[in-house]
Amino acid sequence: MIDKTSWISVYPEIILFFMACVIAMVDLEVKSARRTFTYVLTLATLALVAAMQAAYAIGGDTLYGFGNMIVSDQMGNLLKCFASVAVMVTLVYGRPYAADRDMMSRGGELFSLSMFALLGMFVMMSGNNFLVLYLGLELLTLSSYALVALRRDDATATEAAMKYFVLGALASGFLLYGLSMMYGATGSLDVNVVFKAINSGLVNHQVLVFGLVFVVAGLAFKLGVVPFHMWIPDVYQGAPTAVTLLIGGAPKLAAFAMLIRLLVEGMLPLALDWQQMLAVLAIGSLLIGNLAAIAQTNLKRMLAFSTISQMGFVLLGLMSGAVNGNTNSAATAYGASMFYVITYVLTTLASFGVIMLLARQGFESEEISDFAGLNQRSPLYAAVMAICLFSLAGIPPMAGFYAKLSVLQALMASGQFVHIGLAVFAVVMSLIGAFYYLRVIKVMYFDVPSMNAGVVSAPFDVRAVLSINGALVLVLGLLPGGLMTLCFKAMTQVLGT
Repeated sequence: MIDKTSWISVYPEIILFFMACVIAMVDLEVKSARRTFTYVLTLATLALVAAMQAAYAIGGDTLYGFGNMIVSDQMGNLLKCFASVAVMVTLVYGRPYAADRDMMSRGGELFSLSMFALLGMFVMMSGNNFLVLYLGLELLTLSSYALVALRRDDATATEAAMKYFVLGALASGFLLYGLSMMYGATGSLDVNVVFKAINSGLVNHQVLVFGLVFVVAGLAFKLGVVPFHMWIPDVYQGAPTAVTLLIGGAPKLAAFAMLIRLLVEGMLPLALDWQQMLAVLAIGSLLIGNLAAIAQTNLKRMLAFSTISQMGFVLLGLMSGAVNGNTNSAATAYGASMFYVITYVLTTLASFGVIMLLARQGFESEEISDFAGLNQRSPLYAAVMAICLFSLAGIPPMAGFYAKLSVLQALMASGQFVHIGLAVFAVVMSLIGAFYYLRVIKVMYFDVPSMNAGVVSAPFDVRAVLSINGALVLVLGLLPGGLMTLCFKAMTQVLGT
């Protein structure tokens, strides 16, 4: 008999799943090429789910359901709320783009697959069991493979989908093998039981570390950090821009949540081991991500390498939480990483929104040169893009500056010589990275528009959401305290349970 608490903990997931099925069936009768009814119904569902998750997060309760396989806590609910909003914003930006490219004439798969991908993210954020976490991951990745290949007649998109599928299957195998090793060593799939077994000191440490290596490798692929980054540039560039944003936005929140569930809630006693692995991944990501981005002329590919370096910063925050077995500053460090991920996703939404806005039928606005003289054509959209690029570069007073600062403060607060060295390295890499962000701003404001540059126009909903999105990036940089406090409280609750 399933108790009432179990159902309460998954009400938003039930609504999302039910409506995803309803929308997939209702869309069969929609004749509009722009799928207006499907679009409105999808946004209404996502808004309802986001509101429910926000209410759960404000309540602050931790609920366990279905035999402790599911946990509903403040961190998970906050990230689910942000993920729902991120998918909503992505669909607002992506609908005109998809309609111009005949991606919705055959059906509304863009909407139904996006909802199933979001459901997978929800399961990843709520999983308190190895199998539940893995099922959520597979639901997300299988939906993502289909979304990348949504333009069936486009050779580039099909090639990107194949690369994503092959490398994704390999990474899933790594993760599953690592989790099976953990199960073999501890005798349980329950995250909390695994923590207790490891903490007891009775489990063979070598077996645990062997499994941990594969778990970290699988998670690293989902975050897209070096050396598991090979798919990121090709998929970002090859996929339709609307799908690129679906892959590069909300799923980062889910990957972060899965990192916390597995490494912090399940394997914190092994922190000394996995922190060393994260340090190596972070150094490689910051170095290769920033240096490779300098050479790019394609903006989507440049932002792909930028993503790799940004995820390196997230790992720096995660690796500075526990110092010599002391977790007193862990909530601050993990909260800084959570803040970083959320602000990164917010900035990514606006930057790719501008890229889609400038694209038009038969023309992809992907090259940096396509942004030449954007300020003369549309000062508003140039300003939004400039705010996003300044934020990604970590220039005050944007949200990205405070995000980077909070991670660096967490590193410095540990007092470890290695962590201080990593903080200095991260600052140097950020200075190098600022070059390729500022280069795009220079092109927008000082270069002459090309002769074939079209008029920048967009539907009202896109203009309104993009303006709010850009303003939030600035406001969160000026007033970061509220969101930072939420992240800190969420991480304190995670560590307390």
